[in-house]
This record gives sequence, structure tokens and C-alpha cells, in this order.
Amino acid sequence: MSGYRTFEVRGPLIGSPVTKALDQISQRLGISRLDDQALLQAYAAILEELRTRKIVRSSNNPVADYTESLVCSKLRLRQEPKSTAGFDAVDQEGTRFEIKSRRITPHSASVQLSAFRNLRAKHFDYLIAVVYEADFSIRYAAKVPHALIEPNARFSSHSNAHLFNLTPDILELPGVENITSLLVARS
Repeated sequence: MSGYRTFEVRGPLIGSPVTKALDQISQRLGISRLDDQALLQAYAAILEELRTRKIVRSSNNPVADYTESLVCSKLRLRQEPKSTAGFDAVDQEGTRFEIKSRRITPHSASVQLSAFRNLRAKHFDYLIAVVYEADFSIRYAAKVPHALIEPNARFSSHSNAHLFNLTPDILELPGVENITSLLVARS
């Protein structure tokens, strides 16, 4: 993919069934009645509970940690320590996986994953990438061979990294496996 392109997979989510479902949850929990401080405290408490349940490993945005936990559980991968450079998990044969995700929201339909630094060092064999709806349901997920990342990404000199958009077209490339059903299946 040459040049910079922004991908909007689907139109805005405002007014969509997902947004309506989130509004219902917000109403049920009384979120709109909380003042700013109480809302931030509730967010912190939720993050701490997610950590206690080992759904996330840090206090950062929970999307990445949740995705690593979900993927490792569903695909039976061993999660690497947070300090491991270049990959997040390994299977029984020693295959290395980088795990990335993006959550679509009513405010951003971007499917650009976080940057790939030092891509040519080939620290991982496969990318496992997940695109979520605003409510964390999975829109689609893919297992992408390392060799397909660079030709379908663009290099950003500003961030000194490759930027990759997990568009639905990527799932159609030879060698890419659509793993959506594996991640949404009940354990």
C-alpha cells in the first residue's frame, strides 16, 4: 500500500445497534449521573478489576491487554512477559506471534494498528490482529504471515515505523487466515 490512506470500514456508528446497546448499558449503570471525578474513579476501578481477573496486565488502555489474553486463551498460546521485544506469544512449536488490535468507536472508524518498529528484524512469524466493535465484540480477526506486513504497510519516517491497516481486504490475501470464528467460539 503506497502513500497514506485512511480506511473507514463501515459508516459512522452513531445511531447503530452497537451504539444503542452501549447507551442502554450506560443508562442501566447510571453513568451519565456521575460527575467527572466519579466517572474517572469508576474507570480506574473497572481497570483494576480487569487486572485482578487477569484480563489485562497493565493500567493502560485495556484493548491491547484484553486482546493478548483472549488470543492466548483461544489459540492456546503462551503469553510472553511484557518486557519481551518484538512478539507477544509463542505456540508449542516455538512460532512467535505479535498481537495487535483496534477498537472501532462512534468517533473513529480507523483500522490502523499500532506501529511496527524494526519490522525487518523479523521478531515474529505471524501477526494476530483483531478489530473490535465499540462494545468489544469482534468485527473480524486475522492471522497474517510476517512476509505480508511490509508490502501492505506504509513506512512513517515521523514515527520510524511501519503502519498497517487491517482492512477486510487483508483477509482476502493468499496466506492470511480469517480467525474470527476461533476467537468468538465459546470455550
